[in-house]
Formats: sequence, structure tokens, C-alpha cells
Amino acid sequence: MPPALHPPVSLALAKAVDSIPTEAALPGGSRYEPKWDGYRACALVGADGVSFYSRQGKDLSRYFPDLLEALEGQVPPGCVLDGEAVVWAGDRLDFDALQRRLVASKAGLPALVREQPASFVAFDLLAVAGHDIRDTPLEKRRELLQQLAADWVPPLNLSPTTQDRAQALRWFEELHHTGLEGLVVKSAAQSYQGGVRQWFKVKRRQSLDVVCAAVIGPMDRPQHVVAGLPVEGQLRIVGRSTVLPAKTSRELAAYLHPQQGPHPWPEVITETTLNRFSKDKGPVALTLVEPLVVEISADIAWTGNAFRHAIRYLRPRPELSPADVILPARLHEG
Repeated sequence: MPPALHPPVSLALAKAVDSIPTEAALPGGSRYEPKWDGYRACALVGADGVSFYSRQGKDLSRYFPDLLEALEGQVPPGCVLDGEAVVWAGDRLDFDALQRRLVASKAGLPALVREQPASFVAFDLLAVAGHDIRDTPLEKRRELLQQLAADWVPPLNLSPTTQDRAQALRWFEELHHTGLEGLVVKSAAQSYQGGVRQWFKVKRRQSLDVVCAAVIGPMDRPQHVVAGLPVEGQLRIVGRSTVLPAKTSRELAAYLHPQQGPHPWPEVITETTLNRFSKDKGPVALTLVEPLVVEISADIAWTGNAFRHAIRYLRPRPELSPADVILPARLHEG
């Protein structure tokens, strides 16, 4: 293994954009790939075995014995792969199944591996035959990756890519029901730069109505909207908005009123209620308000009872009754 690629390896990153770049927008042309809803992971195949690391540098090897076995059996030593660990539940990606692996006991993990096997979707090659190829343009790295993956069988998979923006748009519009989050767009001429947001990601977002029953910050200058939806018969906190711009905050404040009577939420919650993946376990004070319907924009990543990523507040909907807000079918099904 090249010395510069000893784990943990710094992985290339993507920055969010609102529109899909054109075919000629990036040097060498744009290359479009699905954005997988799983764990970003770097697989290092050495002569003495395989290791599997997260984007944050955490050793995930013991949680994915099925993938380590497949990598050792199908990938020659001296290769470093960048990709995504995913779990399929039928024809849909199941992020919660991945989460369960990381909290499973040593005794309980084998059952999860057996009942919900993982797959590895490779989309980049950082080293081959012991040679560091990160300085090689993406287009050439992709050719080498395709050659390497020619004889793969599941659970190893080659992530599809296309130069055709029309094809990418079809993926974007048609494949979200499988749990794909959107697209990643890369420059064909670009080298691989770990730790740099050199790629672009376009997430599929949808607008929907939620109940704002609290805000973070004072009522006259709210900083975040705290959104709720009816889940299993109760108004549950399902997300927090990104920081509200000053003008938006003032406009929303005109529609906010102190709570009247009993309220479904407490005045203090934990950070993990808003983001269960947060390392911050501290308390968060809520400013409880009379429930108000607001329109938000959210990407499709849904845990089953909350949005996994921050939502975007769009506008108030005072003409609607909070009692009429329902859990959208697409979320209930997900």
C-alpha cells in the first residue's frame, strides 16, 4: 500500500448546489453519478487483509465482515477504493439498517449481517497495484476502476456514471423512490483531492407543509423553525430549519404567538432530538408557540420519524389549520 494512503485516508468532498451543472460546465466535461444514501467509506485492500474506514476516519471494519470478505476475495492487494456502504431492503435503500450495525452488540451483529447484508458501491479508485493514482484525472481513474470491477459480483458493485445530462436528469427524477438522494457531479479532468470540496452534489428536495410549534431563539427574532408532523398519532418534532436570514426572521415573527393552553412539546429538549447523529448531547431551549402551518423544503432523507438533514423554511401558511397537516405518504412509505 502506498505510504500516503495508510488509513485513515482523507476523502474528497462535495459542496451543495441548487442546479445540475451542464455537460460543458466542468473541465474535461461533467460526469454525473447517483448520490447513494449510505455510509461513505474507503476500502483498503492490502496483502495482510482489508480495512474499511469512514469519511471521518473511524475504523468500520468490524461492522462489515460481509464486505471485507467480498473485497478480499474479489479485489487484488494494493487497491484503495472510495465508495458507499449501503443496505437494500427490497428495492429501496435502508439507512436505518446501516445505523443498527454500528450500535449492535458483538453477539447481535452476526444476525444483522445475515438478515440485512450490506453492499459496497465503488465510485473511485485511489490506488491500484500499490500505486497512488490520485493525481490521475478522473476519466482515467474511472477506466481503471471499470477494468478492476469487470468481474465483480454482489455485494461489490460499480456505481454508474454518465456524461449525458439528460440521463442524469432521468436518474434524478425517477430513482428517488429507491432512496437515492440526488446526484454528484465531477470534472472528468480533475485529480483526486482529499479533504477538498471539489465535487458538486444536487439533492432532490420537495416542498411540504409542516407544523411550526416552536422556534429556537426569541419569538420576535426566531433563529430556527422547529417543525412537527403527526407520527403515530402525535405531533412529533421532525426537524429544525437552517438559520433564518434576518428579513425572513422578522417576517415570520409577525405570525408567531404565545402558546394557548397545553402544548405537545417540552420547553427543553436534547440536541439529539433534532439531530440523532449529533455528538452534542446538550439541552436545547425551545420557545413554544401556538402551532402554525409553514411550508418547508426538505431533501428525501427520512429516518422513519424525522428528517436526517436540516430543512429550509419557505413561508408561513396561516390560511391552513395545523389539524389538517398530515404525514405525506412518501415519508410514511419511506
